[in-house]
Amino acid sequence: MKLLAILIAIATVAAAQDDRALQFLRDHTDYAGLRNQLAQHERQRAMALLDAREASALSWTKAEVQARKATIRESLIRALGGLPDRTPLNARVTGTIQADGYRIEKLIFESQPRFYVTANLYVPTRGTGPFPAILFPLGHEEGAKAHGTWQQLLVTFVKKGYVCLAWDTLGQGERGQLYDEDFEASKVIRSTTEHTILGTQTLLSGDSLARYTVWDGIRALDYLVSRPEVDPKRIGCTGNSGGGTHTAYLSALDDRIQVAAPSCYITSWRRLLQTIGPQDAEQCLPPSLAEGLDHADFIHAFAPKPFLILSGVRDFFSITGARESYAEAQRVYGLLGASANIAMTEADDGHGFSQPRRLAAYRWFDRWLKGDDKETMEDPVTPRLEEDLWATATGQVQTSLGGETVFSLNRARARSFEHGMPTPDLVRRLIGYEAAAGLPAVKPFGVLTRSGYRIEKLVYSSEPGIEIPAVLYLPDGPPNKRSAVVYVDGRGKAAGAADVEALVRQGLIVLSIDVRGFGETRNLGDDNGSDWPRYFGDYKSAMTALLTGSTLIGGRVRDISRAVDLLAARPDVDAARIFGAARGGGGPALLHAAALDPRLRRIALDRTLESYRSVVSQRLHRDVFEHVVPGVLRHYDLPDLAAIMAPRPVTIIDASDPLGFPAPLDRIRAAYPAARVTRRQANDTAASLFGFGSE
Repeated sequence: MKLLAILIAIATVAAAQDDRALQFLRDHTDYAGLRNQLAQHERQRAMALLDAREASALSWTKAEVQARKATIRESLIRALGGLPDRTPLNARVTGTIQADGYRIEKLIFESQPRFYVTANLYVPTRGTGPFPAILFPLGHEEGAKAHGTWQQLLVTFVKKGYVCLAWDTLGQGERGQLYDEDFEASKVIRSTTEHTILGTQTLLSGDSLARYTVWDGIRALDYLVSRPEVDPKRIGCTGNSGGGTHTAYLSALDDRIQVAAPSCYITSWRRLLQTIGPQDAEQCLPPSLAEGLDHADFIHAFAPKPFLILSGVRDFFSITGARESYAEAQRVYGLLGASANIAMTEADDGHGFSQPRRLAAYRWFDRWLKGDDKETMEDPVTPRLEEDLWATATGQVQTSLGGETVFSLNRARARSFEHGMPTPDLVRRLIGYEAAAGLPAVKPFGVLTRSGYRIEKLVYSSEPGIEIPAVLYLPDGPPNKRSAVVYVDGRGKAAGAADVEALVRQGLIVLSIDVRGFGETRNLGDDNGSDWPRYFGDYKSAMTALLTGSTLIGGRVRDISRAVDLLAARPDVDAARIFGAARGGGGPALLHAAALDPRLRRIALDRTLESYRSVVSQRLHRDVFEHVVPGVLRHYDLPDLAAIMAPRPVTIIDASDPLGFPAPLDRIRAAYPAARVTRRQANDTAASLFGFGSE
């Protein structure tokens, strides 16, 4: 037993040393930036778009500003994926709370058929209506519509003579979208995590998650103006954080809103990308940066109506960005002759609808909706319990009413799309892929000798700013032309060394690469919270790419194509016999690359995602976001790419469902009828599974 333990320890140390030998970062400080290059590359692409927009904005004329308002709205609606049809609200009041000078009605309405929205309507019981009204979209704070600060705002407003409507947004309060009856909570930790799980699915269908949240807000406004107590010509909108986001969205899109005051949201995309990066799915509208949009455009679309920016100097939404957007808005309002209608309040505090911002909001709405421009104070409000404000019997729509969720609505939407076989040009356009000419520049990093083969370490340039670490395995023997393989492992090239060695011992030349975002080029930074990498991988880089009209898939296809360029140019490689193999996260990129590059004569995919359709058909998923192609299900799916390859062979081993577990063989064989579909057994090697030796 002691001898066995010693042998295991020696083998473990040897394996670790071999892994380190395949890494460059530890020994070559020139490439210490590899970890940050993807994030920097995507930021630079975004900054170039923002630079162009900023330069254009400096020369806008009054006529251009007026014409641009409609263009902004069209771009926003297109980014949302369009808006649903108006259907009956079927609104009903399920209970009422009587209070001193006002009442709270517990409300349920349907923003889409059987898509239930729970809300509270605050109605004055003193004074003579119709009253001005406040539409109050919520932020991500705990308690949803019962959050203490929201109750302070709403009660103060209603006592001042406003009708106010607050509703639970997706994943909060009574509207858990991934509610688990056993946990009596969401299946995931945060509402923002829920948003981005759902947002991944909606993006595959060509929609933003905000299509659902914005439509909830528009239908909430439909209900608000239908009430006889409300003056429909005096509607204001305000909210904090996610509520500030939706104040900006709704005010830009709905002409019925006359006065707006978003809190702790307005900044600029330049400062966002330099600080906290893209936030959750509802706060990102791909490809808005490619269409020349920034935060100031929400204000621009609302101009010249009164707009107040409420900001915190120490908020994580950059105050510098808020000031820059305010300065641009001032120019726009000045061109329209409405300089008095734009203002900004800064409080020396952090994130939240703090009292200085609340007091500024009361005065702003009083000024424009009531003609009363006096400073307002607020009396402290004792918050009611969350269950006191429930509109459902159980406190959850899913257990009280059932009905639709974003998941079910999006799944039905995805199933409604019909498409034929995609053309390679369509695939290129959707993923943002651009082929490169000539051979990439290569930098060598030494040679390792092994029994029966040698390893050349190298880095090649895929495009300016993207360097790809690679290891080239060369079998010993006569200098004959050999078959060659491009190998892409989503865990990194060192993790796939055993499979690569099996192929090399079969006599193949193998180029194992860390495409952007894999292995040594992986960004090790935290993504928006400790649970985000678990579900979304490098969310920031992937979302930044989407915002600029590109995809990580498109960049990775380029990295693979450049690897094929290198192999095809080698005198010891038979250019007619270049194959591709991928494991895990490398699979979707390789499948796209093979569909677009006929030089890849056959491919093998090991433990890779079965299809995009499976992501919208299964409630939960992990590690999918980096592979998102917006709107892909309107045009093609992964099995269609295999069909484009025909008659070139495809082998699929242990295809994975959206959570990474093996998918049923029957399902994979039905989806890939022309492919060889199999499972990996304990004694199988890459040489026996991939099927390259017979070519």
